[in-house]
Amino acid sequence: MVALPFPTLTVSTTKPNLLPQTIKSKPSSSFSFKPISSLTPTSSNAPSNSGNKMKFNEFGIGLLAASLVFVMPLEANATRIEYYATVSEKSCELNFVKTGLGYCDVGVGTGKEATRGELINVHYTARFADGTVFDSSYKRGRPLTMRIGVGKVTKGLDQGIGGGEGVPPMLVGGKRKLQIPPELAYGPEPAGCFRGDCNIPANATLLYDISFVSIYK
Repeated sequence: MVALPFPTLTVSTTKPNLLPQTIKSKPSSSFSFKPISSLTPTSSNAPSNSGNKMKFNEFGIGLLAASLVFVMPLEANATRIEYYATVSEKSCELNFVKTGLGYCDVGVGTGKEATRGELINVHYTARFADGTVFDSSYKRGRPLTMRIGVGKVTKGLDQGIGGGEGVPPMLVGGKRKLQIPPELAYGPEPAGCFRGDCNIPANATLLYDISFVSIYK
């Protein structure tokens, strides 16, 4: 037999461009890069990162879904609280008594009235005369518990909620607007001061939206 000559195949292998020498690895770990020509097929028994990546992605999606379930209702509730804290009750015509207090009932309650010295729960929004809100129980998410008629609050609130001097007492479930002159509020002194910063200026007329929630038990 005559041996047939086979063509010679020449393969040129170029080393891959490794990372720049300025990048340093951590001293505690070492790694090396292999040229492409020296890579060998991966065994079917070798561990794969794709399954781990899928599990990680599914875990992340699960956390996102959980955060939507738990966060969205809270944010919605916070929005409603902020709304009630800043939006005034519907308007009504104020009646003024000799003390200078102005009041009108947005809605007359159907429950009992508070007796002198009794603890009651009220929701309120307090504003300055220009309409700026400076305090509100709605922002705290719960009504204020206060003792009525014994000087624990301003004279204007005692009179405006508990009644007296021409003002009828509020009933549980009622809503009332009050305009309190400085003489029945905090007078010539600023109030709510902390480190020189005062929440209420001197001689301020205060406007309140009061909702009589319940008698404290």
